[in-house]
Formats: sequence, structure tokens, C-alpha cells
Amino acid sequence: MFAVVCVLLMAGFPVAFTLAGTALIFALLGYAFNAFDPSFLSAFPQRIFGTMINEVLIAVPLFVFMGVMLERSKVAEELLETMGRLFGRLRGGLGLSVSIVGALLAASTGIVGATVVTMGLLSLPTMLKRGYSPRLACGSIAAAGTLGQIIPPSIVLVILGDQLSNAYQKAQLDMGIFSPDTVSVGDLFAGALIPGLVLVGMYMLYQIFMAITQPKSSPAMPMEEAGDVTVMQILHALVPPIVLIIAVLGSILAGIATPTEAAAVGAVGAILLAGYRLDEERPLAIYVAVLSLICILVLTSYMDLRVARNDIPEADQIGIWAAVLFCAGITWGLIVSLWRVWDQDVLVPVVRSTTQVSAMVFIILIGAALFSLVFRGLGGDDMVHEFLTGIPGGAVGAMIAVMALMFVLGFFLDFLEIVFVVVPLVAPILLQMEMPNGEPMNPVWLGIMMAVNLQTSFLTPPFGFALFYLRGVAPKEVRTSDIYIGIIPFVMIQVLALAVLWYWPSLATWLPTIVYGP
Repeated sequence: MFAVVCVLLMAGFPVAFTLAGTALIFALLGYAFNAFDPSFLSAFPQRIFGTMINEVLIAVPLFVFMGVMLERSKVAEELLETMGRLFGRLRGGLGLSVSIVGALLAASTGIVGATVVTMGLLSLPTMLKRGYSPRLACGSIAAAGTLGQIIPPSIVLVILGDQLSNAYQKAQLDMGIFSPDTVSVGDLFAGALIPGLVLVGMYMLYQIFMAITQPKSSPAMPMEEAGDVTVMQILHALVPPIVLIIAVLGSILAGIATPTEAAAVGAVGAILLAGYRLDEERPLAIYVAVLSLICILVLTSYMDLRVARNDIPEADQIGIWAAVLFCAGITWGLIVSLWRVWDQDVLVPVVRSTTQVSAMVFIILIGAALFSLVFRGLGGDDMVHEFLTGIPGGAVGAMIAVMALMFVLGFFLDFLEIVFVVVPLVAPILLQMEMPNGEPMNPVWLGIMMAVNLQTSFLTPPFGFALFYLRGVAPKEVRTSDIYIGIIPFVMIQVLALAVLWYWPSLATWLPTIVYGP
């Protein structure tokens, strides 16, 4: 089944229909040879219904909307221009600015395609004009663009968290634990924050190393071209995305909102920011809405605003009426912002892009659900279990085998197929194994290891999407070989980051423990 799927995908067939079609063909063949019980397919409607009512997955279209709206509101352009002028006078400074902006955009948008295309259009011509090595420039932009897959809020972490939650509960039930613990998307968000920042630091260390050892590969901009950057210009570029990052991630880590609720806050914040950027001369409505949003978050932290109660204390009544007033302020700002983005022909393309990406994600999820059902019906999960438990080295050997498999599959498959097909098969088995210290494998650590591994799938040829995005916007003088060779050091850095996480798992587990408890 895996071999047929890989061949059909390389032949150009759509992913979702390849997964579902292959599953149906093998189900019919298995039924013909008495190797498959068709009653397995009766669970398929329940799988689809479970996807429809899954509140966690609502975060996917909301985060996509937030990212596309921010990309259209020119936040990335101003960030790149300001950071480029700030760091450009240093040797290797343009590369450092790309990594910093990539991290900020990852934490505020999380959309790989939009980030790579924006930085490719704006930064790559500048870097080439200043004498940067095409390979270093292309590798820096492509790698920085993929940070949105590991730095939260990330669509990969939302989907991976949903799959790992199911796998963790299944693993505990198989071990006889009938009151299983859960692992949430919030756990993965907290766990991915430090490893994501470590990865950014490793990118920047490599760029500094190249600037020192090979000065011609990343020269500094002339002082007269860099110009002076005022504090107000820096704040104007940095404050809006940082405020949005704090609103989204801060509300999750502080326990004020679930990831889905925080995604809604991010979508509202992106609309307000876009409305402000499109008409900065009339900011009153936006200021009122942002202030009202902050006040509501504070109120929900200290007061019980539920109205469906018999006896509401006077203090809570005052808080409820204040919340109603603040909601009116948010509504006013939203109406003004929506009118501006509609009038400037921004809203329709954003909604269209959000619908297309969301439809792609969920139709792949449905195809993968059918694939995994048939795979289990043919005894594939038993085969995988026997294979992983039979590998020498126990949990360590099985983990190395799974990481190697996911890395190789990343050359040919998108992260969605790997998450939807591979993770449900291997995660329940891995989470039942004991590590050398005698403790069971930590699900948050496993999830972050998988997320960092999946990030390489955007950079590894022949189907690395970041490479396609960059090739589509790169100047003609940049050869395709420059892009493919330029990403090799950054893929090696990502593999090194996996090794660092392996030896220091507390990088992924410390913050979730501090925020949510052991």
C-alpha cells in the first residue's frame, strides 16, 4: 500500500484521492482473497463525523486566515526592510535579518509559502545585489521560511497534537490504563517554543560562521545605502506582530484560552492590524478595539463572566456589563477594519486562500482516515508493532528507525500525509515503550522530535515545497542547483537540532511542565 501510494503521488495524482483510492483498491483485493473484513469500513463515517466535531481542528482555518491576512497587510515587507537596514551594515547582517524576520513571521503567521515567497521577492534580490553567495542567500531564505512549522502557532503542531492525543490515549488503554492522561496542542505549543528558538540560533551561528570564514559570501552593506534607522521605525515594524504573538501564545501559555480560542483571537487581531495598516491616518477605531480586546482578556482572567447562573455577585455583574461594552468596542473596530480590507480588495483573496488550504487539509485527513482503516484491516498495524518491538535497542532503536523513516519519506511526501498516515501507526507503539531510564516515552518530546523532523520535508528535494516557492520567485540568474545545494547545510543543522533534542529532552519538556504542571 505504501509503495503504491508513493508511485501514484510521484506520478502527479492528488494526495487525498490517492490515499482513499489506494485504500479502496486494496480493500477489494483483500476481500477477494479473504484477507480483509469489510466491516472495518463501517467505522469510516464515524471517523469523518469525529473530524467534523473536533474543536481542536477549528484552529487550522483560523490560523491560516491569520497568516494570509498578515501577509496581505504588508507586515512582512516592513519587517524585512527595517531589519535589513538595521543589520545590513554588519557582515552577514542581511542573512541574520532574514532569520530574525523568519522567526517573527513564523510566530505570527506560520504560513511557509507566504513567508518564503515574501522574503524571496524582497530580500533575495537585495542580497544578490550586495554580493551575497546565491547558495547562502537561497538557503537562508528557504530555511527561515520553514520556521513556521516548528515555532508556534503552527498548523503542523495543531494537526500533530490532535493525532498524538488519540495515539497517547490508545497507548495507555493498550497498557491497561483506563483513565488515560491526555496531551494537548497547548502542550506541543509550549514544548516547541524553546527548540524553535534554538533552531533559529543555530541558523544565525552558521551565518556568522560563514561571514567570518568566507567574508565574500556575505559582505556588509555600504553605510550610505543602509541609512539610519530610527527607534520609531523599529517600533512601528516590530510592535504589531509582537503584540499579536503575545496575544495568541500568551493567552495559551497563561491558560486564558485554548489553542482554538487563541486562533480566533489571532484572526481578529490580524483583521484589526490589516485595517490599521491600510489607513493609518484614522486609527481610533482600531485602538479602541485592541484596548477592548485586552480588557476582555484581563476580565476573563479575574472574573466569572458566565451569565447562565442563578445568583450572580454584584462584582461579576459589573464585569459582565463591562464585557458587553468592550465587545461593542471590538465590534466597531472589526466593522471598520473589514470595510477597509474589503474596499482595498484584500478580504476576498484572503478568504479564498483560507478556504482552499483548509479544504486541502481536511480532504487529505479524510483520505488518510480511510487509508489507515484498510491498513489496519489488512493487519498492517500488527506488522508495524512486530517490526518496531523487534528492533535491537528497544525504544531507542525503534525511535531511531521511525525518525529515519520520516526523514526519508519527507523527500517524497508532504508533512500532512506523514502526520495523517505514519503517526497514527507508530506513535501508539512508541508511547508504550520504556526509555533507558525506565520511564515511558514522553509524548510531548516525541511530538517535538517529529515536528522538527517534518520541517526537513519542506527543504529536501525533489518535493520540498519551500524549494518550489523560492524557485518561482527567484531571479533568473539564480540557478536551481544554487537553491538545492544552498539548503544542504540548513538540513544538516535541522538534523543536528534533532540530535540536541535527543540528548537534552528537557528542551521540549521543561516549559510544558512549568506552564501546565507535571
